[in-house]
Parts: sequence; C-alpha cells; structure tokens
Amino acid sequence: MTKKTSYVWRNKSERKRYRIFIGCIFALLALLLTRFAYLMLAPSRPAGIQRGRSIAERGPIFDRNGRVLAIQTRLGHISVWKPDVKDYAELARDVSPLLDMSVDEVLARIENAGSDFVYLKKNAGQGALRAIEIEQEKGFLEGVSIEPVTGRIYPEGQLAATVIGFVGDDNAGLGGIEYAFDRELLPAQHSGRGGRGGQVYLTIDANVQYILEGIANKALIENEAEAVMLLAMDPKSGDILGQASVPSFDPNQFKQSTDTARMDRPSIWAYEPGSVFKVFTLASMLEASAINNDTTFLCDGRYEHTTNLGETVVIGCLGAHGRVSAREIIIYSCNAGAAYASDRIGETNFWKYLQNLGFGARTGVGLDGETAGFLRSPERWSARSKPTIAIGQEVAVSAEQMLQAATAIANDGILVQPRLVSRVTGADGKTEKPFETNPPRRVFSAETARAMRSYMVQTASSIGTGWRAGVEDLSLAVKTGTAQIIDLETRRYSDTDFIASCLALLPADDPRLVIYIVIVRPKGESYLGGRIAAPHIRDTAEALVNHLGIPRGRNPQVSHSGSIRLPQERLPDIEGYLPDFRGYSKRQLLPLLLLDEIDVDIQGEGWVVRQSPPPETRVTLGMKLTLELE
Repeated sequence: MTKKTSYVWRNKSERKRYRIFIGCIFALLALLLTRFAYLMLAPSRPAGIQRGRSIAERGPIFDRNGRVLAIQTRLGHISVWKPDVKDYAELARDVSPLLDMSVDEVLARIENAGSDFVYLKKNAGQGALRAIEIEQEKGFLEGVSIEPVTGRIYPEGQLAATVIGFVGDDNAGLGGIEYAFDRELLPAQHSGRGGRGGQVYLTIDANVQYILEGIANKALIENEAEAVMLLAMDPKSGDILGQASVPSFDPNQFKQSTDTARMDRPSIWAYEPGSVFKVFTLASMLEASAINNDTTFLCDGRYEHTTNLGETVVIGCLGAHGRVSAREIIIYSCNAGAAYASDRIGETNFWKYLQNLGFGARTGVGLDGETAGFLRSPERWSARSKPTIAIGQEVAVSAEQMLQAATAIANDGILVQPRLVSRVTGADGKTEKPFETNPPRRVFSAETARAMRSYMVQTASSIGTGWRAGVEDLSLAVKTGTAQIIDLETRRYSDTDFIASCLALLPADDPRLVIYIVIVRPKGESYLGGRIAAPHIRDTAEALVNHLGIPRGRNPQVSHSGSIRLPQERLPDIEGYLPDFRGYSKRQLLPLLLLDEIDVDIQGEGWVVRQSPPPETRVTLGMKLTLELE
C-alpha cells in the first residue's frame, strides 16, 4: 500500500512567496510565446544597409583576347519599413529620382502594400545604391533599407548572347556558357561563405563576333527570314571565332526576351542541310573508291531508279546537266549526279563514313543541350534513303557539326573537334585548366580532301552555283545549298519553306578559316543558297580576311621589327591561254608591252585588280588585253 505525502506550509508568508514565483514564471512564458508568435507571423523589419556581408562572387567570362563579356556586380533590393516612415508622399518624392521611378509609382507601392514591409525596386544598380547611402548618411530616407545581392552585367549587351547565356535572380546559370560552366564560375564554397569563382575564356573573338552579327542581321532583314546563323572557325585548332544566331536577346534584360530569341541555334537546332552536304557525301564515295575523278553519270534533269521490288524512286534536279563527274556534281550542285553516284557505294559503308565525320553524334563543343542531329542506321533506311541522303535530305545536322566535318576537307583529311571554350582558370587567374577536346583524327586521305577543295574552288568561279561568294584576289572553296523544310501538318516537304546555306574554306590551298551561313525560311524573291547566302559569305570573307590578316592573292604579308626585302615574283608565261595577272604590280607587268602577239593596255597605278579577257581565255593573234590597276 502506497503512502500519501503532503507539504504543510509553515506560514502564510511562505505560501505568498511561492505564488509570486509561479506567477513570474507564467508571465515570462507568456512573454516568450507572444514574442515568438510575433516573429513568426509578422514581417521582419530590415536592418538597414547591410555592410561587410560576405557574398559569393561569380567569376567573369572573357573572349579569347581577355575582353570582358560577363562580370559580377553589386546590386541591391530597395525596401521600405512603413512604421518608420512619417510621410509616405514626402518619401516618395525623395526616393523616386534615385530609383528612376515616378513619384506616383513609389507612393502606390507603399500605400497598396499588404504589410508593413514592401520592396520598392529589386536589383537596383550601383548608382542608385550609392545615392541612397549618401542621403541616409545625411539623416534622410528613414525606413528605407538596402538588401545587398549579387548581379551579372554583360558589358557588350547582345554580343554573343546566345553563346554566353544568362543567370537567374539567384545568380545561377540558366543558359549557354553560364549554365554549362556554372560549377566553374561559382566559388567552391558557395553556401553563404563568400569567395570568388573561376574565370572562363572563350575561343570567340569579340571583333569577329561583331562582324558576324552585323552581317547575319543584314541577311535576316533582307530576306525576311525566320532566323540566320553565321559561324567562323579556325580549322587547324577547332576554335570557333564567332557564332552568330539571330534574332538574339540582351542578357541584361533576359526576362523581356522570348525562348526563340534565347535559343543557341548552332548548337541545339537540327535541320536538313541540303546540297552543302554533297561535299561530305561525294568525298565519302571518293574515299571508298566507289567513284573516282573520271567516273561520270548522265543527268537529264532527274534521277530515276526502280528497285527489285518494283518501287520507283525519283529525285528532281534543277537542270539537265548532261554527263557529269564528281567535279561537275559539286560545281553545278547536281542532285541527279549525286544520287546516281550513291548507287555505287554500299549502305553500311556510306553510313560509316558519314558517322566518322561526326554526323549523328554531339560534337562536344562545350554547351549543354547540344543536339546529336539525326542519322539513322542503314537497317532503318528505305529504298530512297541513300540517294536522298546523298543530296543532303533525310539527315539532320547542327551548324557546329557542319563546321566539324568541314575541317576534314580543310585539313587534308584530318578532322578537328570544334570548341567554344579555350581554358578555365582559378579566381587568381593563374591556375589554368585547358578545355579538353578529342585528338584530331584522319577520316579522308589528303588526296580526297584536296580533290574536293579543287571542286569547290570552281564552284566559286563564274560557272559554279557559288560565284556570288567570290572575292577578288582570294581563292575560296565554296559549296551552296538549298533544302526544303518538312511541313509538320502534311509530313511532306514544303513548297514554300526552305533553308538556304553556303560553306566556304579560305584560302583554298591551305584553309585558315571556315565560314558557314544558314538562312531559315527566307521570304524574299529567291530562296536559293547560291543567290541569297553566297553574297553574305563574300561580305564575311572580305571583312574577316582583313581583320585576321589572312594573305590575299599574291600580295605578300610580312611582320618584322626592321626593314625587309620582298622577293620579286616571276611573271607567268603566256602559253596558249591567258594567265591570272591579278595582284601583279605595274613594274612587273612592263615586259608584257614587248609582246608582239597581243596588244596590252595597262590602266591606272598600283596592282592589277581586274583583267579583260579573264584568265584561261585562249590567246589569239592580235587580241587586246586590258589590265586595270588600283
């Protein structure tokens, strides 16, 4: 049995002290609960300007020459604690000019706020922050607070925006290089402890990019196109010097842009390339010995083939080119000739060559979301797949894949992976980590690549589809293309929507530059690549050759700290046909005046820029040769 116990108060005074003690405990608990409820339910009052806060600093992005393309900056959210404001109207008048807002807008935000705390402006710039700090140091702007935040500034605005990308309100990358290299750009200790991130150096040359974007925008407007891509790359290193994609956007104001404007088309958009692709399909057939330089096919305006199952495959051609070799197929962009040539190579072998050029796989250029394109395996081909792929349809590529494949033609058969990032350094700019790429590899023999370049050189001549791309005193290897776009409703090729394109390697004998333009859904008078894309290749080549210092024609280029002596080039002999005299000086031409067979008229001073009749004209007795110098 449990024994009960009880406490007996010794006197009334002891009982009174006990009750006072218990009352104090309950009062303290009530006070603590009330304070806790207030802190939980009421908006917190900002603590004014927060100084000395450790903020994680996102690293900068530079072009290849160290020009700043993206950099961290100090921003701030401007807020008001209404209980500390004596006169809303007066505060609105004082703070509105500092925030570049109207008095009415500031007043409305304060008066219409659902709580005592209200943000007046988020991500205010350094100018506004400093102006508010000065006023508060004078004792004004009671109730106004600054919440320091980090922000990203893109000093060049839209320049290379689709490549660089942008960041969100939390300073995390949301697109382009900002997203792909988010981990490298942010400090290793990012979780509230401050620090500085690494630095990313692109292969992009800001000046080249500016040139490309100007020409791309011109092409967009002139052709009323949906979009334009224009790229330039060094085929030796794989460095993409410029990658324009328009329409574009300003990453400083990315919230005002559309998904379409922010799209990095050269990396993520897959399309059917059209006749430019013949460069790679014909080179594959030459390399496989399925055809050679002397193999010819009859083009009567169409390709027609009946399979063993009785199915007839027909592919149209822009004209009846007669008997054509691989050279004429490229020069005239002959669909029928390319399709007939494809009958000579096996499906698996053909597919392997195209796959070895990088089609159907991501290039690894350095951006997330890159497309692999579309190249089905042979077991999924139909009877018309091989001849259709031969002319650049029934296969989808990215613009960067086309650049990569072009390096194999430019580098005598050696394929080089493209890249947009050259290196990443630590916050101190010293610790360097190169952007790793796959080693160069041979996909064609040097003979095949050189033969294809020679075909493309003639494509840029007066007899080829790319003659509008020609640049005086510079040898270009060119291929044009026009592709129909599939209508998503009918699932057939559209009769009104096309992609016009042009590819160029220069100088043709030893290319130092690959240029590629794609015009999507042009709406002007023409949609043919030779008509609307080739002229923009010419303009691009003219601008970049001068900017990059690529030698033109016979004008020797030297770099020396002192005096130099230029070798004199021997005047070519006239043996049955007129040679090309462009680039020769007036002094070098003087021996021509001694000739008895032809009459030579030298006009102007300087070097030959035009001649009539043109080179390769048969020499006849008494003919007149006019040479214009500038």
